[in-house]
Amino acid sequence: MAQAHDGLPPLRDIVATHELAPKKALGQNFLFDLNLTAKIARAAEPLDGFTVIEIGPGPGGLTRALLAQGASRVVAIERDPRCLPVLEQISEHYPGRLEVIEGDALEVDLAALSRGAPAKIVANLPYNVGTQLLINWLTADVQTPFWSSMTLMFQKEVGMRIVAAPGSNHYGRLGVLAGWLAHAEILFDVPPQAFTPPPKVTSSVVQLVPRANPLPCDLAKLERVTQAAFGQRRKMLRQSLKPLGGEALLNGVGIDPARRAETLSVEEFCALARAI
Repeated sequence: MAQAHDGLPPLRDIVATHELAPKKALGQNFLFDLNLTAKIARAAEPLDGFTVIEIGPGPGGLTRALLAQGASRVVAIERDPRCLPVLEQISEHYPGRLEVIEGDALEVDLAALSRGAPAKIVANLPYNVGTQLLINWLTADVQTPFWSSMTLMFQKEVGMRIVAAPGSNHYGRLGVLAGWLAHAEILFDVPPQAFTPPPKVTSSVVQLVPRANPLPCDLAKLERVTQAAFGQRRKMLRQSLKPLGGEALLNGVGIDPARRAETLSVEEFCALARAI
């Protein structure tokens, strides 16, 4: 394990001093490995000139890596008040570069935090809200997203759903939404033992970059189509999409009604949404 080289005490010492036991209710799994936090920060580079937004920094392992890698402005959103003194210590060590907001990331307007500058979201997301946070950020402004990249850690299964292509068992509503609005890839996996406490599953760091020109499509209609199609994914589309027009809808856009949801491309889902 790497030793602290930024002049701050080692993370394990900080956690022990402040008695910061991870809370399961908050989905907390602390990252102590500084080699790993540095690898995540490097994956999001360049950092200088961007507002870097971090969710759930906890004791600040990734926060420190982002600052050490040259982020000129980091905004960290933390809902656990126990972690605030630790983050304040980091803020004092990097004057004027770290802003800490106590609050729930589900309720914070991240676009407003960027102050008009391009934003990068970099986070070891709490498992229990990670998917919902991603959907919120993807759909905040479909045409002009406030983020220039997202480098996020999820459970590996969720990461595979985000990057899934048609025909994959992991392909579903999340893959269609992410594929419509972004280029997404899994950068690397993270084993359970990298965390305290170790989760029961492997994690993956996923990076998303917004598409320059997403296909014209109404978000609400796309959600209706994907919900109906994947809600009965074993059925033919003529059956699963019956409430939305069934065979007439499918024939209208040139899709065989005998196909199933997981075979449709993002482009075909958007065509169905436009046709509703």
